Formats: sequence, C-alpha cells, structure tokens
Amino acid sequence: MIQTAMPLLARRPTIASSARLPFAAVVLLSALTVHAASPAAPPAPPAPRPTQSQVLQSPYGLTEIGLLDGAAYRIDVPTNWNHSLVVFYHGYALQPVSFHVAARLTAQQIPFFERHYAIAQSAYSETGWALQQAYPETESLRRYFTRKYGQPLSTYVAGRSMGGDLVSITLEINPRPYLGGLDFCGSVGPAYQFFERRFAMRAAFDHYFPDVMPPLVPVPADYGDTIADRDKVLAALRANPANATLMRNLTGLHSDLDLAHDIAYWTFLVGDMQRRGGGNPLDNRNYIYSGTSPTSSASDLELNDKVKRYTAVPHARAYLVRHYTPSGHLGRPMLALHTIYDPIVPVSQLALYDREVQAAGAGENLVQQIVDREGHCNFTQNEIGDAFDEMVRWAHGGPRPAPGVLKQ
Repeated sequence: MIQTAMPLLARRPTIASSARLPFAAVVLLSALTVHAASPAAPPAPPAPRPTQSQVLQSPYGLTEIGLLDGAAYRIDVPTNWNHSLVVFYHGYALQPVSFHVAARLTAQQIPFFERHYAIAQSAYSETGWALQQAYPETESLRRYFTRKYGQPLSTYVAGRSMGGDLVSITLEINPRPYLGGLDFCGSVGPAYQFFERRFAMRAAFDHYFPDVMPPLVPVPADYGDTIADRDKVLAALRANPANATLMRNLTGLHSDLDLAHDIAYWTFLVGDMQRRGGGNPLDNRNYIYSGTSPTSSASDLELNDKVKRYTAVPHARAYLVRHYTPSGHLGRPMLALHTIYDPIVPVSQLALYDREVQAAGAGENLVQQIVDREGHCNFTQNEIGDAFDEMVRWAHGGPRPAPGVLKQ
C-alpha cells in the first residue's frame, strides 16, 4: 500500500554504536565449508516474493519494507536514483532489528542515499552472530530488488562491525554481482581467533576477579549483557585498581569503562556461540597470556600458571570455524575503514585478514585505512562518504586508494 510521506533523511546525525532460503543457505554452507574456494556462485533460483510489504512515497524517494522468507527487509530508492545499488549489512544485534516504513535512514546509510544510490538491507531472521542467516537472506533480497526495480548499473556492498565481516564474506564467495565493497569497523578475519581472544580475556578476568561474572562454560541462557552487569564489573575494577591495571594492559583497553563494557559484552558473545554451536566452541588451553605489565613478566607467568583452562567441544568448534574462516580470495576491491582505537573490534583485527588475503594472492583487492578517532564505528558521514567515493573510483579502474590515514 502507498502511504503519505515523511522525510527519509535525518539531518546529519552522528553515528551511534549502533527468510530462510533453502537454496541460498546451501550455497553459503557449502562455500563456508570449503572456505570459499570458488568465487563463482551456482545459478540462483527465482527470487522469492515478499509478504506484509508496505511502500511509502515521499519527495525524497520510495521506501519499501516487508518480509522475505521470514526476514524483515528495507529498500530505499531516491527520487534522483542513479540506477546503482548499495547492499548494506548491519552489525551484531542483541535484540531483533525491525524496520518502519516512515523511519529515517540511519547515519550509516545516508552517505549512500545522498549520492543517489538505492539501498537494500535485511534485518536477518536471527540476532547475534547470524552469518549463517545474514548472507543468504541478503542475497535473496538483492535478487528480489533486481527483479522488481531492474538490474542496477553497478552494485556495491557495504557494512559495519559484523556487517563489515559480511562484506568480505560476500566478496569471497559471491563477488560476481558486485563491483566493490566498503567495510567499516568490520570484524574481518577468522572468527575463531576473534572469539577465542575474547574468551581468553574473560577467563583472565575471572582469575583476577573471581565470582563477579556468571560461569563462562556454559554462559547461562538468561544472561543479557545489561547495564547492571556492566556496573557490577566496573565496581569490581574500581575496588581492585591493581588487578584492573593488569587487565587493561592485557586487553589493550584504555579505561575501566571500556573494560567493564567489554567483559559484559564478551560474555554475551560467548554464550551466543555456545548456543549456536551446540556446546562450547572456544578453547584457551594453548593460549599464552602476555602483556599484563610493561616492566615485568612475573604477572604474565602467574596468570598463565593459575588461569582456568577450558576445552572446546569438537562439533561446536567446527561450527565456529565454518562461520567463518576466510579463504582470503577477495574477488573484488574492498576498502576497510577503522578508527585508530576501537574497544570492541580492535584495529589489529585488520592485520589478521590482511595476512589471509596476501597469502591467497589477492592483496591488490584490499586497502585498509584509519581515521584519527577513538570508538567503535565512530566515523563522520563525510568520512564514510569519502571512503565510499574512493572505493567506487577504484572499482571502476581508477587509482587504488592510499593505505594508511584516510585523507579528506
């Protein structure tokens, strides 16, 4: 149905920290199992038809929302559409993502819309580390968009945080529909390394601050990463500043506030992966802890001697490795943008993926840039827009963006 208009665009807000398809799911799972050895996807079946769809026409353009095989979606087409498309992946969500037809675009999407691109995004049918659902459901949405609105002149993929990881996954296992991708603050690289480090840090916290947090294996099903959980961790840190310093040194975090946030959040992440894998997929038996003190190794030795060690369940570990260990065969140009200090996805994460891409011989398809700012996904709209422009020029045969600091 057509509804009357409300503005699609917010007025330059700052960026805040925030269908099950049988064929597509099979494509994803087989691709993940072989670590995306082949860049070409099998022929796709006809795109599914949406349900509960609504359309809103405004002076700015058209917004469509609905359900596509159980996953909510949103499409925005500007009035002065350039007939190109940005497929957008949102990040890790503790609560279900929903779309409202009259809601304004978020700050992450406004730079694309202002450049006259249509935007298509899925809410995914599950929350958490939903790579298994997000890729096939978003691919189904892309095919639906093409069927309804026509084949775009160019298609790009973009995403933030976990969505940035999905950008790299998409350009590894199904690059053909795309010219390039923009990953901002993405948790790219082997997921088992990303999660295992956080698991090991939570085990270290339990050594220094016993009985503050709930059990690590298994994390209770009702654990929710609430403000009360973070406040409890923060109170413990402030009550024992010596051990808090050791933990900050170990994690590389700048403040007790960042540490309290991450300990509570990492616990939720671990519980999510335990439920998805049907057991504990994480292991710190061979994890060597270092960096608790810049002047002495004695505290490192003490931690390694006394921290509790955990063993992964093999089938749960296999699930984590499948979702996702990259091949590095990046099939299209991808620009990765990160802040110099990110307490949730550290900039060192980029080095893990760069090694995979270099080893696969696809190094010319990856450029990594940073901005001089702290925080997770803490970019201005101009920075996102400038990075996107660089990537588009590159994808069309223009100059490869300069690695290092994003120049404006």
